[in-house]
Amino acid sequence: MRLTIERKNVKVYPDAKRVIARFFFNGEERAKQVIQRVMEISEKRVFDTISPILQEYSNRHRNITKVLYRHCNRLKYLFSEIGIDYEQLSSYRKLLIGSFFTHEYSIESAAFFNPSMVEDPDQTELEEGQKRVIMSFRAVGEGHISSIAFRKALLDKDHNISVIPVGNYVDEADIIHSATYEKKIFFDNAFSGQIEERVLKEVEEQLDERFDYNILKKLVFNKKKSQSDEATNIEYEKVLWLADSYYEIAFSLDTDISDRVIFPISEFERKGIEDARFVRFTEDDGSIVYFATYTAYDGEIIVPKLLKTKDFYSFKIMPLYGAGAQNKNFALFPRKINGKFAMASRNDGWNNYIMYSNNINLWENPIQIQAPKYPWEFVQVGNCGSPIETAYGWLLLTHGVGPMRRYCIGVSLLQLDDPSIEIGHLDEPLLIPNKDEREGYVPNVLYSCGSMVHNGQLIIPYGLSDYCSSFAAVDLNALLDKLYNKTSP
Repeated sequence: MRLTIERKNVKVYPDAKRVIARFFFNGEERAKQVIQRVMEISEKRVFDTISPILQEYSNRHRNITKVLYRHCNRLKYLFSEIGIDYEQLSSYRKLLIGSFFTHEYSIESAAFFNPSMVEDPDQTELEEGQKRVIMSFRAVGEGHISSIAFRKALLDKDHNISVIPVGNYVDEADIIHSATYEKKIFFDNAFSGQIEERVLKEVEEQLDERFDYNILKKLVFNKKKSQSDEATNIEYEKVLWLADSYYEIAFSLDTDISDRVIFPISEFERKGIEDARFVRFTEDDGSIVYFATYTAYDGEIIVPKLLKTKDFYSFKIMPLYGAGAQNKNFALFPRKINGKFAMASRNDGWNNYIMYSNNINLWENPIQIQAPKYPWEFVQVGNCGSPIETAYGWLLLTHGVGPMRRYCIGVSLLQLDDPSIEIGHLDEPLLIPNKDEREGYVPNVLYSCGSMVHNGQLIIPYGLSDYCSSFAAVDLNALLDKLYNKTSP
């Protein structure tokens, strides 16, 4: 007997969200030419040119002057090279120069999918049976560049879902690079061999046991300047990119959650940050923190990364490393198991694994727990977000890829004290793309990055054919009974 799945008929589509905080640069010589041309026009013409730009775009973006000043400031080193005193420039001339190196970017223009769902830290002023949730999405814009976007939603006592309308702006976070690095940790785990060992050793030997970002940046610059081999210079750049992978971002406290978008920031992310799997994590002392694993992509290299926040305003970003930090599909368990962090993963790209660690950033020794078993998952299996704790085991939603590259969502039950042991596994998909869901950016795909339980129902947000997102619900008792022949208390 098949489980009864309730499609909620609530769809979240891409919105016309755009950002003006995208800095683009077409080479130093071109940049110098633009700067010189702006320097040749009069102050009156500068004002007459920038004034209507500010008026037009101030209605589309918050703090546009701040963005333009910042983009002009990033080119400050070029001014001295062409004999211009940057400090003597008028404010309007700086704004105009900044505008030539700025453009709008529609972050959701192509797709809005692969959602995860967690309980909102704020559960005040709700009626009985309601729960406020925060959802993350993979938003895809021009050039197939992915960002992490957010929405708020409300679940009522009857499991109905209301997605809160979005705000009018997109806010760019302030970026803070890590102040200091521990040399041993930094170099022992330099992306598991993705940077040439000879280059790593050269840089490591010239650094103290603790060093800051500016010292490393200066060292890399001098190394590149001392030789001309392009391939070696790229390896030096990767060392700096590794440092760029450790950073913090902070959004203004007056922003709506839908205004906060996490864009690719480091070089290892420049082609996108994909499929964030958020989880509400309970610390040893009972306090709550939110983690998310995601995939950073630079066009060639895949780097799994970890994001941490308590309030969804400030986020700390770090890479995951170790022999187990390979490929995609990492999902952190919502608490420690037997005193260790636990992570679901798909290290070889085909099968499901589990790993344990005393260090949330370091992952070794993956243990295979699942392989493709049924025709609907013969090509590949992976997780669909962090496991959910129930009285009878960890509920692990999985995705399976079968004939015609169809993605379906399945469910397994893992033992509470030893999740490497599988208790139950549905022999058929829980969710398959129906005729109303199979058309889109990538046809025949259902995919989720994290579900939750509410009032006895498993609520599953899922992406539809990599275009938009929707929701489904299934009775938790019935699901557990199917998996384990028991009923949840």
